[in-house]
Amino acid sequence: MHQSVNAERGLSEHSRSLQSVLAAVQMASGPHVEANLAEAGRRIGEAAAAGAELVALPENFAIMGYRDTDKLREAEVDGEGPIQAFLAEQARHHRVTLVGGTIPLRAEDPERVRPAALVFGPDGRRLAGYDKIHLFDVEVSPGEAYRESATQQAGAEPLVVETPVGRLGIAVCYDLRFPELFRALVERGAEILVVPSAFTAVTGQAHWNILVRARAVENLCYTVAPDQGGYHVNGRETHGESMIVDPWGRVLASQAHGAGVVTASVSLARLRQIRERFPALLHRKL
Repeated sequence: MHQSVNAERGLSEHSRSLQSVLAAVQMASGPHVEANLAEAGRRIGEAAAAGAELVALPENFAIMGYRDTDKLREAEVDGEGPIQAFLAEQARHHRVTLVGGTIPLRAEDPERVRPAALVFGPDGRRLAGYDKIHLFDVEVSPGEAYRESATQQAGAEPLVVETPVGRLGIAVCYDLRFPELFRALVERGAEILVVPSAFTAVTGQAHWNILVRARAVENLCYTVAPDQGGYHVNGRETHGESMIVDPWGRVLASQAHGAGVVTASVSLARLRQIRERFPALLHRKL
């Protein structure tokens, strides 16, 4: 059974047809949660000051440790803990829909965490959570290999959540390479795809831009892709190039490297117009 949450049951079609400002936060997170939260808070405030109604944080925004096992120490019980309290308070204080992707939640296996992207509404209430489905177990290049499954427990359920800015479909990083997941999100009503990520420098340079834009084009969705972008104290380098893309594949805003915020104005009325004039989603045969 897929998850679908109606966060604003009284939401009218009129209110959802208005333009909204979306924001993607780019960070170069480190091993200290308190410092990362302070930086995230500054960037959320910056986005809100620019008029953002949706703010999305990158994958692992709260901790990128010296070792993969460091996240086990910071794992929180689902529903409580300082990182979750921070997200709720930031959403409430700035009156934004906030996607905190991802944080480590305790799993059934004490040697693993759930990589969870949590969505909070403007009142600070948690609307939904998505556990990353596809784990990054790859050798990027000689001497650079990753095995997320050693410390993380994969999720299994796609998520679409109703918010004041539209219906969000949530995916995380490596999920970008699996278009069938995004088809499932669109079938559940997604209008805006939000993809918190921490793409490596190598894979990001090769594939990030084309993957983000392809998911937007083939699903006729706005896509918000906040990425880690910079050098981390554990020696890792992430790609950056956080971006917001429209349903026609046009990059509305992006940032190459380093911490910052990108914002763009989007219109669900325009999205519906594109889908009506170019009904590729209705022409599928398989």
